[in-house]
Amino acid sequence: MLVTSPSSGSKTGAMAPSRGHSSCPVPPYSVPHAPSSIKQSQVQFVTLPKTLIMKNFTPTKFIFMLLIATGLSACNAQGKNSSNTGSREANKDFNPDIEIELTARPVAMQILDGPKTEVFHYNSKLIKGEDYNLSEIDGSYLGPIIKVKRGQKIRVIFKNQLPRESIIHWHGLHIPPEMDGHPMHAINKGETYVFEMEIVDRPGTYWFHPHPDKITGPQVYKGLAGLFIIEDENEKLPSGEYDQPLIIQDRSFDENNQLMYVEGSPMQRMEGFLGDQIFINGQKEQTKTVKQGTYRFRVLNGSNARIYKLAWSDGSDIRVIATDGGLLENPISKPYLILAPGERVEIWKDFSNFNANEYVTLKSLAFNSGTSMGQMGGGMMNNMGGRMMQGNTSGKNGEPMDLQTFKVAQEKGKSLKLPQRFDAIEPIDPTKAVNYDSPKKFHFYNDRMNWVINGETFDMDEVADWEKVKLNTTEVWQFINGDDGTGMGMMQDMMQLPHPAHIHGLQFQITERDISGMNAAVWQSVKDGFINQGWQDTFLLMPGMKVKVVMTFRDFTGKYIYHCHNLEHEDMGMMRNYEVLP
Repeated sequence: MLVTSPSSGSKTGAMAPSRGHSSCPVPPYSVPHAPSSIKQSQVQFVTLPKTLIMKNFTPTKFIFMLLIATGLSACNAQGKNSSNTGSREANKDFNPDIEIELTARPVAMQILDGPKTEVFHYNSKLIKGEDYNLSEIDGSYLGPIIKVKRGQKIRVIFKNQLPRESIIHWHGLHIPPEMDGHPMHAINKGETYVFEMEIVDRPGTYWFHPHPDKITGPQVYKGLAGLFIIEDENEKLPSGEYDQPLIIQDRSFDENNQLMYVEGSPMQRMEGFLGDQIFINGQKEQTKTVKQGTYRFRVLNGSNARIYKLAWSDGSDIRVIATDGGLLENPISKPYLILAPGERVEIWKDFSNFNANEYVTLKSLAFNSGTSMGQMGGGMMNNMGGRMMQGNTSGKNGEPMDLQTFKVAQEKGKSLKLPQRFDAIEPIDPTKAVNYDSPKKFHFYNDRMNWVINGETFDMDEVADWEKVKLNTTEVWQFINGDDGTGMGMMQDMMQLPHPAHIHGLQFQITERDISGMNAAVWQSVKDGFINQGWQDTFLLMPGMKVKVVMTFRDFTGKYIYHCHNLEHEDMGMMRNYEVLP
């Protein structure tokens, strides 16, 4: 695994025409307070030539152009691009070991004191299986926890009773494309989609959430998510009451206890929504009693955009035993752990030596996210008095916060010794990749207020030549946070944000994390928090960072997607198809 050194600066690219797909025209209204020196033809920021921007660039003119552009992006994010296939019925030849019904619908739940909160919720029913296969988290707005074993077959009957189309993505699972939850399979209200899957992945912590085009962010934010656990039978690991979920999310509420999202704030959409309150497992209560024993916490960052720098308040290391795709070969100890949206880790915590009534808190430490957009929004925009254009009022990515406090009870629990080795993980040899000498490159950046991959936004059916792969081959892909030299130059540098990258349909291995293009101060604040070992399906791409992954395309042909797991970026089009060909 190669890691190269950071520099103190960042690359500046050149202006190039946008190749992204816009579904929304320039607003047909006039802006009465526009600076008189900006002509009507210049309002279309997406077509402004570089010479015009640089010649007459002032904060006032820039803010005006940004106002128009972010309005376009917000409009883009509300559009519908659906190749709806309608309902999918059960296969009579598929004999499931487990059968579950999940119905997504609006409900009112008691989340905070006072009025109930309108949320979206997965109502669940076990049709076939054992009681442990399906469990609810009491008092939670989140969906159920589904538990299965490797080799089992499961049928999930998804019924949509939401106001808009929806579909379920089974995040991290290796399943056929028609079961993966591609936006093309989104169903309308009143329709049903039947998922039938054989579990072939390693035991581990996976999850499920909606994946309709352009409206994934609000549906997940309103409560549609749940854990999907493939169980192991390792007697050396905590189990039962000592094996617990820890789903971290941030939310914001108005004075009537209703969820606040990105309404009226284009910059919140551009940055990704950050809430001002932390919820654990869909609950506000953040103090939990534990016995004097050993626990296994299955941690999911289920937030839309917030990144966490996990650390224990007692100064002990974070002991990681598993990543996205299951157990590591060996446990890893970290002073802190960086966890991006969509990522999962399993951490080991032994409370055996704590005194009764002693407290320890899982915190998120302060760090530098490398976000340059917030500096622009907080400085120039505040001077303009443009409240509508400010960034997230609930804070920035990288602010410190308490997540979950544990109170140690007097009761003695079951104590275990941390194993020093788990099952071996067979590495994928990148030299065997068909493109080892020329890895495919995927640039994540902002191009004229559009979040793009290689200059392109999402199209339901489109697959570029560089997104086609062959079945039973291995490839190396390099993900780059920054443009390819044909982007917006200085303007692109002002729009740098972290991007969690997720590839559907498989697990991969990280072979290289190149930090030579990163700002040194940013890297110093996060450098000890990354895990590059094990099987993964999501990783964090910091501004200026390059990450190489190696993966093998096996078993299934068809279209899958890859995207930024900042859900607002995904909804704005930072998502693409890749296709496995026979």
